[in-house]
Amino acid sequence: MNTRLINTRKQLWKYSPLYLMMLPGIAYLLINNYLPMFGVTIAFKDINFAKGIWGSDWNGLQNFKFLFQSSDAYVITRNTILYNLAFIVIGLIVGVGTAILLNEIKNKIAVKFYQSVLLIPYLISMVLVSYLVYSILSVNVGYLNNTILPGLGIDPISWYNEPKYWPYILVIVNVWKGLGFSCVVYLAAIISIDKEYYEAAMLDGASKWQQIRRITIPMITPILVMMTLLAIGRIFYSDFGLFYQVPMNSGALFSTTNVIDTYVFRALMQLGDIGMSAAAGLYQSVVGFVLVILSNYVVRKISREDALF
Repeated sequence: MNTRLINTRKQLWKYSPLYLMMLPGIAYLLINNYLPMFGVTIAFKDINFAKGIWGSDWNGLQNFKFLFQSSDAYVITRNTILYNLAFIVIGLIVGVGTAILLNEIKNKIAVKFYQSVLLIPYLISMVLVSYLVYSILSVNVGYLNNTILPGLGIDPISWYNEPKYWPYILVIVNVWKGLGFSCVVYLAAIISIDKEYYEAAMLDGASKWQQIRRITIPMITPILVMMTLLAIGRIFYSDFGLFYQVPMNSGALFSTTNVIDTYVFRALMQLGDIGMSAAAGLYQSVVGFVLVILSNYVVRKISREDALF
């Protein structure tokens, strides 16, 4: 027994620098991810600032009724799910396609240049993106209305008053902004594939498309599954800046740009009910967790090796 204890102490001492390096990360995880979970109680309380969070009265599921009994419940839920599905599918296709194209570039300087150009939109704020979009779509000074449309013989369009265009605009902006990050992830996976597979395929006379379909896609499938499952986990969330800042909070566009996050924010600004916003956040988290579990279960049934857990 003493020998085991001595060995344990030796191991602890041997790896003590690594344990010390872990402490900041563990502290951050606890403070940022776990301590705020006590705030879940707010979703079930009628918050009274005079009484405080713990002293406020419990009100059961009353805060959740705001979401489900609202006349806009169907619209905001539909918009949130359909937009995220479009982001997942189109983002996956464009990201993988771009990564494959970058992998075909043999000039290292050119590859670095294109990677940097693609990554810049991901690093800029959504506020700046909203003004870039405004510079293109503005009725009076927008590039489309003043340059492109007149050249095509089309009358100027009041983009910020026409809801029918915004499902396409928001998808394009989202894919453009997130392409750099997803492309880097997929490119790293593609680069790690052993070149001997491609050499053998070329000897057998396989075309470039056949190599992509038979080698590249199957080899990066675990990364594709992981990225998709993570995205599915946030399918009831939405990028607040994308749906609030980019449409410039235009009321005429609410039918196609209003999602759960923007709806809750506007209601919070009008009503000041933080219990309702906490209920919405909890609802999104629980649904996202369930969707990840179910999606991972389906993946395990199809291919156990590609599942996250």
